[in-house]
Amino acid sequence: MPDLSGKTLFITGASRGIGKSIAMRAAGDGANIVVAAKTTEPHPRLPGTIYTAADEIEAAGGRALPMTVDVRDLDAMIAAVEKAKTAFGGIDILVNNASAISLTGTLETPMKRFDLMFSVNVRATFACSQACLPHLKCAQNPHILKLAPPLDMRARWFKDHCAYTRSKYGMSMCVLGMAEDFKQDWGGGKRTVAAYGDQYGGGGHARWADQTR
Repeated sequence: MPDLSGKTLFITGASRGIGKSIAMRAAGDGANIVVAAKTTEPHPRLPGTIYTAADEIEAAGGRALPMTVDVRDLDAMIAAVEKAKTAFGGIDILVNNASAISLTGTLETPMKRFDLMFSVNVRATFACSQACLPHLKCAQNPHILKLAPPLDMRARWFKDHCAYTRSKYGMSMCVLGMAEDFKQDWGGGKRTVAAYGDQYGGGGHARWADQTR
């Protein structure tokens, strides 16, 4: 992995889990991290808030900007992106990590949960990419990383959690579509739209799509 010193990463869902792990790795290089997540108060079962994550990032050598962001709120997302640009001078890397999950069958998936997964996994991924793009276009070597699985149309991936798989594949299709969409804007340099992930229960992770132009 190249040195991320001085680079600014905008990471959704960075208060815990994979998003926080990515933030901590980048912080070790001295990166600037925008911790864009909802959690401001301790959760009874899930550790971590945007503020505790920010403290750990700075202790690891990075700079942190904790931002209270519900990725379903477009105005809040746009405001957070602008504040990140003001604080750090730009955005070099967007990490679409925030995700909603419900590993349930068709009858067991309430429409409220269906709507949540598509709002967070599909709509918010698209909206955040759209909001960050003007700033990424100004970066020397911009990247977008989406935590999404490889597209695999075999029925085994849909039969137990059809709604969830469809929502995650929406993120995956953003990788393929945006890599081509941004090709002209980003020119012929080394710009990347990539995905990292696996199928649920697939065993292991892989960087399955790396669209470098």
